[in-house]
Amino acid sequence: LGLSRRSGAANLTEHAPRSSPHTERSTSPHLISPHLISPHLEPGLHSLAADSHHDPRCVIHISRSPRILTLSLAISLKCPRVRTDAAPTMSLLIQFLTQIRTFVRAQNSDELRNWLLVEPTANQQYHALASELKTQFRSPPHANGGSGAGTSTALENTIEKCLPEEDDVPEGQGSPWPGFVTFMKDYMVFWRDVDYDDLLGAHTLLSGLVNSCSTAFAHPTYGGMLLKTAMSLCESLARLTMMLSRRPDLTRNIRNVDADDRKSIAESSAEIIQKIFTTCLTDRSSARYSKPEGKKIGVYMFANLVLKLLFADGKSTDGQQCRRTHLAKQIFTNISTNSPPLSLYPASQRVTFLYYLGRFNLANCHFLRAALCLEEAYLQIPSPLTSHRALVLSYLIPSNLLLGRLPSQLLLSRPEASSIAPIYQPLAQSIRRGDFVLFQHALAQHEKYLFDKGLLLLLTHRLRPLLWRSLARKTFLLTYAPGPDDASSTATATATNRRAATLDLADLHATASYLQRRLEGYVPSKSPSSFSSASVSPAFLAAVSHDASSTLVPPPGGPRKLRPNEGLVWGNSPVEMDDVEMTVAALIQLGFMHGFVAHSQGRFAVMGATKKSPVLAGWPMPWVAIRERQYEEDLDLDHVPGWVKG
Repeated sequence: LGLSRRSGAANLTEHAPRSSPHTERSTSPHLISPHLISPHLEPGLHSLAADSHHDPRCVIHISRSPRILTLSLAISLKCPRVRTDAAPTMSLLIQFLTQIRTFVRAQNSDELRNWLLVEPTANQQYHALASELKTQFRSPPHANGGSGAGTSTALENTIEKCLPEEDDVPEGQGSPWPGFVTFMKDYMVFWRDVDYDDLLGAHTLLSGLVNSCSTAFAHPTYGGMLLKTAMSLCESLARLTMMLSRRPDLTRNIRNVDADDRKSIAESSAEIIQKIFTTCLTDRSSARYSKPEGKKIGVYMFANLVLKLLFADGKSTDGQQCRRTHLAKQIFTNISTNSPPLSLYPASQRVTFLYYLGRFNLANCHFLRAALCLEEAYLQIPSPLTSHRALVLSYLIPSNLLLGRLPSQLLLSRPEASSIAPIYQPLAQSIRRGDFVLFQHALAQHEKYLFDKGLLLLLTHRLRPLLWRSLARKTFLLTYAPGPDDASSTATATATNRRAATLDLADLHATASYLQRRLEGYVPSKSPSSFSSASVSPAFLAAVSHDASSTLVPPPGGPRKLRPNEGLVWGNSPVEMDDVEMTVAALIQLGFMHGFVAHSQGRFAVMGATKKSPVLAGWPMPWVAIRERQYEEDLDLDHVPGWVKG
C-alpha cells in the first residue's frame, strides 16, 4: 500500500509520497495486518491504534459489497505541536488537594465540609483516592513499630507542596496554615489506612483525625472556616462511638480491669470533642449576650455531642456505657460562666441541651431543677414529633413523681405517653394510696426498663417517703374520731377547748405490719365455715372474723423471701414501733407531715388544725412543702445552673 499526503492526511493510492520535514513519523509504507480487521465491523468509520500508546491516529473507512471489501485508510502525519508521549493524568490526590486549597483561599466552610468526608457511604471517588494512597504512599514497613502506619515522606511532601503557606494574603481570602496542613496529612492517612470492618481501628484513626482538626480549628485567624467540618467529623465520631458501646465483644479486650479510673471509649471520645467545645466557648468574635457569631455558633452543638456520649441511654449490652458525670458538670459550669443565652440558638439545640441538663439534675437528685428543664424541653417540641416528646416525657414524669406531682389522666392519654402510661400509672396510683404491694409489683414488672433508663434505684428508694406519707394519712382517715368541738359549727368553739388531732402510731404500725405480711405473700383468711349460725352467736363470729391474728395466713409454700429493697424496712425484717416513729420524724423533717411526735404517748399531733381541717393541716401537698422549705441560704428555686437565660 502506498501513502500520499493530501491536506494533512494520507489516502490509499498507488504511489508512495516523498518524505516531508514536517512529518514526525516515518512515511514508509504501512501494512495493515489482516487480524486488525474484525469481521464484525459494520460499514462506517473506525479508529485503529497506531502505536503502543493507543493513540487513535488511524481511521479506517469500511464499505462492504457481496464480493468486495473496500478499505480507506487515513493517517494523521503532520502534527508538529502534539507530543507523541502524552503527559500522565494528574493523580486524584493532587486534584483533591488543589480543590481544597481553592476552598481555603475562598474561606468556603460549606465546601470544606462537603469535601472532607469520612463516612463509608462517601462517593466512590473517595475509595478510589484511598486505593491510590495505598499503592503510592504506603509508609515503610518499619514505621510505627513495623505496622507501616503513619505518614510517608512522599505523602507529606506532596501535601506540603499542594498546600503552601502564603505570606501576603489578600483581604477576604485565606491561606493554609501549619495546623491545617497537619490535619490534611492525618485526613489522607485516615483514608489510606481505614478498614470499616475493623471498628476499633476505624475509631482510633477517626479519634486522631478529630484531635488534629481540633488543633487546626483553634487557629485564631483561619480556624473558623473549619467549624462545619469539625461538626461533621464530631458527629461521625459520636456515631461510631455509640456503635462500639453496643459491641462489648470488641471493647472488652481493651479494658484494663485492674484500673479503677479507666476511661471508656465514650468518655475518651467526649474529651476529644470537649476540646472543640472549649475553643468555641472562648471565642471572642461576639459579645456574650449578643447574637452568636464565628465559632460561638457551635457552643451548644458540641456540648450536646459530649453530653450524648456521657448519658448513653444504657443500651450497651454489658452495662459498661459511660456514666461518669464529672465531665458533664464541667460542661455546665463553663456554659454558666461564658455561654450566650440558650434562647439565641436553634430549637433543636435548645431542646437537646435542656433534655441532658434535666437528666443530669435528675441523676444528682435535684428533682425540681430536672423537672423545670424537662418540662421546658417538652413544651418546645412540636406535637407531631411524638417520639421526641415521649423520650422527654419518660424522664419528666418520674421527676414529677419524686416531687409528689402525679401525672393527670389527660397527660397519660396523649399519643406520646401511650408506651409509658402502663409503667407510671401504677406507680402514681400506689403513691396516692400508700400501697407498698402495688408499688413493688409495678417496679418488678418494669424493672429492666427502669434500670436501662437509670431510674430504678431512684424510684425504689426516693419514692418511699411519699408512700409512707400516704399510708400515715390513710391510717389517720380510718382511725381519727373528731371530738364534739371538732364537729361543732358554732362560732363559740375556740382553740382552747378543742382536742388536738392526733394519730396513734400503734395504728400506723398495724397497717405497716399488714402491708409487710402482704409483701411476703400472706393472703387474707376466709371466714370460719365450721361454725353454724344456729349454734354460735353472731358477736362471736364477728370477733373471730376481725381478729388480727387470723386476718392473714401464710402462703402454702411459706413466706416469700424478699430482697432488701422489697420490704418496708429491710427485706423480711418485721416492722418495729421504733421504725414507725423514726419514719414519722423523717417525714416531719421533710415537711410532708406538719406536727410533732409525742414520744411518751406514742402519737403524732397535728399542728395548725385550728385554721384548716386536720388532714390538710397535718399532711400538706408534697409539691407545696418542697417549694416552701426554709433553706439556710437564699435560694432561687427557679434557677438552674447551666441554663443561661437571656
